[in-house]
Amino acid sequence: MKKILIASAALMATANVAAAESGVKFGGYARFGLGYVEDRTGTVENFNTVGGVITSTDTATVDTDNTALISRFRLSIDGYTETDSGVRFEARVRLQADDTPSTGEQQKAGLNGARFSVIYGGLRVDAGNVAGSFDNLDDYFGTEIGLEDFLGQYSGVNYSFLEYTSTGSGANAVFVKYSVGDLSVYGSYDQNTIAVNGGKDSADRWDVGASYTFNDIITASLLYGETDLATGGDESLALFTLGVDMGDFYGTLFLADDDVENDDEDGTAYGFSVAYNVGAATTLELAYGDGSADDDQRFIGAGAIYDLGGGASLRGGVGEIKDGDEDGIIRADLGVRFNF
Repeated sequence: MKKILIASAALMATANVAAAESGVKFGGYARFGLGYVEDRTGTVENFNTVGGVITSTDTATVDTDNTALISRFRLSIDGYTETDSGVRFEARVRLQADDTPSTGEQQKAGLNGARFSVIYGGLRVDAGNVAGSFDNLDDYFGTEIGLEDFLGQYSGVNYSFLEYTSTGSGANAVFVKYSVGDLSVYGSYDQNTIAVNGGKDSADRWDVGASYTFNDIITASLLYGETDLATGGDESLALFTLGVDMGDFYGTLFLADDDVENDDEDGTAYGFSVAYNVGAATTLELAYGDGSADDDQRFIGAGAIYDLGGGASLRGGVGEIKDGDEDGIIRADLGVRFNF
């Protein structure tokens, strides 16, 4: 009987250890405030009337309110476990609700496609709804301006790379990253079968890259990606970024070359962004992005963050967005973000 009790106690202890290495985590953020877009337009419900009587309804694109309520709720749900040998398995789905940018109306929340991960030492493998090499590189985005992160240094890029999707199913792809010391290498592959004129064809997408950090301050990154097109050619993007992180100061330099199907969007994209902590609670931000092609977008703007404590902050920004030779429009926002 004593042996049985000892064995039972040992089994319970083992089970408790195993349970401590497995679980579900919840985390995310919410934001809300006011957003301004100069000459905002949107598709809204249209009422057709005769003599003051509604005869039918459809939709129409009209000028909408320049200033509107903006919001987002994001909850990431992560399940995880770790084996006795130290291999960690993770799975994530995300619940997100946003406003409709063109009208300011609220949208309902929905779950996205799942992402699965295997992590061991410096190796990470993601499968399912994954972010590719460009999307995983923090210095690609640099400092983004405003409560909505509506403006960044990458505006001149027109290549569509593999991205993690928060509100859709996403691509069923694979991303691999291996880090040793100050060096990281990574790549992704998105297999996509299509039909052209009734016959099987490929629209596969892949990318590779590497980053090296010097003295824990400067990080240089070089990436390249390609996508097969239904027309028989391909599109590509080559990227170089240089990031500097010195505690209170963070800055990035951005240089890219995209080769896309639209000749008016081919060319060199360039930009920079900076963030500087001017005090214990205040961060000032600046970002600029442009490109050499006729139809490239130009972004320029500034923003600020004020830390309220407890994971909450007051954020806002203002900037100009200009498409090619068209007149620029002013965009701005202000509101609160809090993490949980």
